[in-house]
Amino acid sequence: MRISRKWLSQYMDLSDLSLEELAEKITAAGFEVEGTEILGQGTGLVIGQVLTCEPHPDSDHLHVTTVDTGDEVLNIVCGAPNVAAGQKVIVARPGARLPGGEIKAGKIRGVESCGMICALFELGVDKHLLRQEQIDGIEILPQDAPVGHEDPLEYLGYRDEILEIGLTPNRSDCLAAFNMAAEAGAILNRPVTLPAFEGAADEGKPTDAICRTETEGCSLFMEKVIGSVTIKPSPKWMQELLRASGMHSINNVVDISNIVMLETGQPMHFYDIDAIAGHEITVKDGFRESYTALDGVAYQLEPQDLVITNQGRPIGIAGIMGGEDSKILDTTRGLIIECALFDHVRIRNTARRLNLNTEASQRYQKGIEPLAAQKAMDRAVQLLKEYADATDIEATVIAGSDGYKPREITCTLEEINHRLGTDFKLEEVVDVLGRLHFSPVTENGIIRVTIPSWRTDMEGMADVSEEVIRLLGYDRLPSTLPEMPMTEGKLDPMQHMTRMTRTMFSELGFQEALTYTLVSTEKKEEAVLTSGDAIELASPLSEQRRWIRTGILPSLLEAAAYNRSRKVKDIALFEISDIETATSRTRQLAFVIEGNLQNSEWTHVALPADFYTAKGILEAWLKRQGIDEARIRFKADAISDLFHPYRSARILVGRDIIGVAGEIHPSRGKERTVMAEVDMTRVLKLKKSKVRFKPVSKYPAVDRDIALVLKQDVPAAAVKETVLRQGRLDKETVIRDVQIFDVYQGEHVAEDEKSLALRLVFQSDKKTLTDDEIGSVMDKVLSALEKEHSAKLRS
Repeated sequence: MRISRKWLSQYMDLSDLSLEELAEKITAAGFEVEGTEILGQGTGLVIGQVLTCEPHPDSDHLHVTTVDTGDEVLNIVCGAPNVAAGQKVIVARPGARLPGGEIKAGKIRGVESCGMICALFELGVDKHLLRQEQIDGIEILPQDAPVGHEDPLEYLGYRDEILEIGLTPNRSDCLAAFNMAAEAGAILNRPVTLPAFEGAADEGKPTDAICRTETEGCSLFMEKVIGSVTIKPSPKWMQELLRASGMHSINNVVDISNIVMLETGQPMHFYDIDAIAGHEITVKDGFRESYTALDGVAYQLEPQDLVITNQGRPIGIAGIMGGEDSKILDTTRGLIIECALFDHVRIRNTARRLNLNTEASQRYQKGIEPLAAQKAMDRAVQLLKEYADATDIEATVIAGSDGYKPREITCTLEEINHRLGTDFKLEEVVDVLGRLHFSPVTENGIIRVTIPSWRTDMEGMADVSEEVIRLLGYDRLPSTLPEMPMTEGKLDPMQHMTRMTRTMFSELGFQEALTYTLVSTEKKEEAVLTSGDAIELASPLSEQRRWIRTGILPSLLEAAAYNRSRKVKDIALFEISDIETATSRTRQLAFVIEGNLQNSEWTHVALPADFYTAKGILEAWLKRQGIDEARIRFKADAISDLFHPYRSARILVGRDIIGVAGEIHPSRGKERTVMAEVDMTRVLKLKKSKVRFKPVSKYPAVDRDIALVLKQDVPAAAVKETVLRQGRLDKETVIRDVQIFDVYQGEHVAEDEKSLALRLVFQSDKKTLTDDEIGSVMDKVLSALEKEHSAKLRS
């Protein structure tokens, strides 16, 4: 908010404080002064009168003038198009210092010039505060301006200093100058004298005016008829305060409505009395039509918008802007005042949708004190009577209520000191609360305060203690060393798994990818390992970034396609990312392989990307975490349209599905792309064996190769599982490994059968195995294979 030093000085004495000191004290109390501004600057200025004005003999736009400054007549060459004889102007004499530099005497195109006739923007006045004619030429002063006056900026009301204060969301009450003045008085510990206007609106003869609220979005609606006013220029002090606040003066009546809003924080609207039929005003909603506001723009009203109406037709967008057909004109003879409390959420939604960020809507959106409407009505009537000759005043009509109930908070000095870690005395705490108009009363060690109506942010003891330290100064807080308990520096289980995963995949030749968390609707639908509904952004930047993804694979496949299109043949990417849905948050791992995972041109060895490559990687990854190979199963399944229907599988550990793996569907691309996605959060919860060191056996290993004939639909993994289950001798597992090294179909094998070649590795940690011992284990294996899978040795 903007507030000027001159405005604050109306309420308290600030003569002993510089602008910097004032800003520092206000900032220290929690109101950050984001910037200061001097409204107008310049030394060596004087009010002069143009005696003569002639065209310059060597220019088509310059003028040669003589200007009376009271004690001398100066020759000045002026380039302003609006300069003329007889005008009262601002003159910068030689030696004057302006924001643009020092003024010196000299010759301009051969003609002597001793000074400069000034425009206001040349004196540092912001152009936004000026009318177009003031920007295009010099400033023309009133004819009664005293020639020789040596402070024209003070005469015009531009000798002022502005504080730009950044209010926190909980202190919107300080958008009102009266409240900001009360706050500054409390901070500076100085008496504050505000204008007396309470009850000014109580007078009034009986009225026929009708005031109604027909929506839950308006809790209080007030209307007052002023039968007669005089439209004229505003008083000088009012114009100066509006200018310091960044507003232009229009006329006395419109300016009064703006001044009251700035003083009390309560927006209000004045209607031309002749534009309101039957003096009836109703606030309602439910409209769906176009409406032309004061700015001349037609806005589309929606049913949720609050609208001010007269006999069913809109005359204003509630809390935002009035209408073109009821504004105050120079011919206005009387007023109808509207003052209301509107729901801040409804106002915010309408203002945002219509892109109408007015002074009124800003205040309604941030919240207004319950008693502000009555204060504003009183102040408006007082100013209208004094500066607009208001007469024929009717009684105020009220619909609804403000719902205000005074709030009391009780606490003790011990509670405040304990919370702040201080040792304040009761006298200084009570003094602070009194300066804040909290009306403190102490009884039996209990402090009872009554919260002013404008302090809607105060809720409990914690807020009271904050007010105490804010005004007494944060430098009063004692300096203590912070507690620093020792904590063991280590990774949590998920961090440990993530680090191990990154290390392993990097060792295998993968590169880690980072893809967008936000995806399109198409990619959202392609997620294969989702655990809940996707979250949609309320305001997405584009259709490509509408959803928070529920799976990594679609994004990782896009990264692979990007590389492939740039002639990268061998692609191995992995990504670890947190996945968030409407009901859960998990961490997932995904990888994509194309071409060869590993390739050695020298040794002519390559590891191609196929389903079994992905299977081996996942088995090795799970084994590193203590999940035995016997617990891992790959169940063939048609997972989604993204996967090949016959070359994909769900990954199970016991009965828990932890992920999916397989090749991409042929319709998605010509390249053989192998991919997998695993729920790391689910894997973390699995029961695991501790990964222990086991010494290498000092006894020799023995290989036995067998070829089995069995039905084509018998999975090789099931055969392997059966062999391992039977590989025990004297309570020791002696079959250490089973490798499937050949599958044959063709001559000498029936059409519905296949030949499976296995290599069994036998080894004991206790002794060298004999042929008889190996043979006995082999007999058990073959018997179990025949019983469970109808498998026979191939002859």
